[in-house]
Amino acid sequence: MVSAPRRTPGTRPPDYPPNRVAITGASGFLGSALAAQLQSSGFAVQRVRRTQHAASPDIAWLPPLGMLDGSALEGVDAVVNLAGEPISRPWTSKRKQAIRESRILGTSLLARTIAQLKRPPRLLLSGSAIGIYGDRGEEELDESSTLGSDFLATTAIDWESATEPARQAGIRVVLLRTGVVLSPGGGALAKMLLPFKLGLGGRIGSGQQWMSWIGLGDWVAAVRFLLASEATAGAVNLVAPNPVPNAEFATTLARVLGRPAVARVPAAAIGLLLGEMGRSTVLASQRIRPLRLIQEGFEFTHPTLEQALRAELGKERRAPSA
Repeated sequence: MVSAPRRTPGTRPPDYPPNRVAITGASGFLGSALAAQLQSSGFAVQRVRRTQHAASPDIAWLPPLGMLDGSALEGVDAVVNLAGEPISRPWTSKRKQAIRESRILGTSLLARTIAQLKRPPRLLLSGSAIGIYGDRGEEELDESSTLGSDFLATTAIDWESATEPARQAGIRVVLLRTGVVLSPGGGALAKMLLPFKLGLGGRIGSGQQWMSWIGLGDWVAAVRFLLASEATAGAVNLVAPNPVPNAEFATTLARVLGRPAVARVPAAAIGLLLGEMGRSTVLASQRIRPLRLIQEGFEFTHPTLEQALRAELGKERRAPSA
């Protein structure tokens, strides 16, 4: 287990709560898992909630109105920014605007607010996504790769850029470029489980598009690792080291569930049903490496897809008894 981050002696008053972490998006799929794990490890977690009034230790904010209770953020050790509207519904013009504004306006307000604090956090971990690289086919990508130009890519680029006031104020900023997070409790895997359990799962489109995934347990551990880091800054890909084509993902999930994977969803059907959202997500190909995490010594508990699926779905193989 990664130890809690250390503070330099004398930088906080003696009665200051240790290891205070503020989290936006703490009620979401990723944020709730992270908040629960941090609290169980002894961190003092403050949830930044979209409301006009929040009972302490929660913090109120309403980005569209430019409202954030900055005084409640004075002296926090770190801020983890995970707020953002889901992208998994068809993209109308109004929906795309909400996706962008929920990320960019909120991050900009947060970064400007903490930049002005008398006792700012030492670290801002701010959400991003591997969609920033665009649809890249077979190309292997890492944090040094060029970025894309479609809707998700430009949204992520602006999302990351919104952290600039914090960086300019001397706060270390880490950009969490998250891939497909595997958990039965939310995200893509939760939506796949029913058809696969019914024997109706299979590849999508050609099945050749690359999926860069990470188990929820390893995602939380990676964020803990970055919270404990003393020097990491900039973009970090939060994906496992073994991305797979969609067809392999389907056969592996079916094998873990003990079901066949003979169905196929044509690409045309995805385009018809989901439009631009489907073409930019389930049909897009992103073969991403977690180069920064590997270089900095993070060890994945479940580096292969089958290991991660078995762990997240409670299907781990037991060693034979003696």
